[in-house]
Amino acid sequence: MPLAGIVTVVLAIVIALAVASYLVRVVLILNAVNDTLGKVTFGVRAIAHQTAPLGELLTPIKADLEAVADTLESVAAGLDRSSVA
Repeated sequence: MPLAGIVTVVLAIVIALAVASYLVRVVLILNAVNDTLGKVTFGVRAIAHQTAPLGELLTPIKADLEAVADTLESVAAGLDRSSVA
């Protein structure tokens, strides 16, 4: 085999090894990014769960507060009458 052929084969092997090493590095970086995105997604889902609408929980509280407001209004009306007398 002539010298040019040997040099070509050696250079092709060196280039292939360089490309392979960069591809391995890219894979490692992408795995780290994937892990980080997984953590961010988990955090966002936790926030979404903690800030879910409270409509179902607030309905009984609203009814209780309306009853308290009615009672306070009647007490206030009674105080107005007694302060006049």
